[in-house]
Amino acid sequence: MAHLMQGRSSRRVRASFRTGAVLLVGGGIGALLSYLWDPDRGRARRVRLRDRAAGLGRRVRRRGARRGWKAISDARGLILRLRHRREEIPENDETLVQKVRSEVLGRGDMPSGVTVGAERGVVSLRGQVQHPHDIRTLERAVRRVPGVRGVENLLHLPGVPPRNTEPAHRVGG
Repeated sequence: MAHLMQGRSSRRVRASFRTGAVLLVGGGIGALLSYLWDPDRGRARRVRLRDRAAGLGRRVRRRGARRGWKAISDARGLILRLRHRREEIPENDETLVQKVRSEVLGRGDMPSGVTVGAERGVVSLRGQVQHPHDIRTLERAVRRVPGVRGVENLLHLPGVPPRNTEPAHRVGG
């Protein structure tokens, strides 16, 4: 029986809140109407409200147009940059080797002891690295260098023979 009483009281509270909200909104609308249709100053207030609303509309429309034109301009610029981009392709393989050494191996986070060679734009990496992720990281970094047409990755871990000598070990052994 007690929980039935709680249901009724919560419904009453909700109903009184609803009634209060309706009265508050109705009072606000009445105050606005009396403000705008005041016999002395109402017409001037309505004109000022209309002018301000029109000005706000114009500002919003102009800002939207500016943002639209900027987006179109940015897109055109991106298309032109992509259409006319030039890769700096080194003149010869020795220049490409120097470029790979300076851009990839010259960074402090890359392993040392890697030999770099190139033939017709294909860069070969030889040597021993300590971690398997270094092999993949070096290859990816070399592929990003402009002018590299391919990568021959012959890097290996300590205790693992290089891939280019495996067939020789099997034949000779």
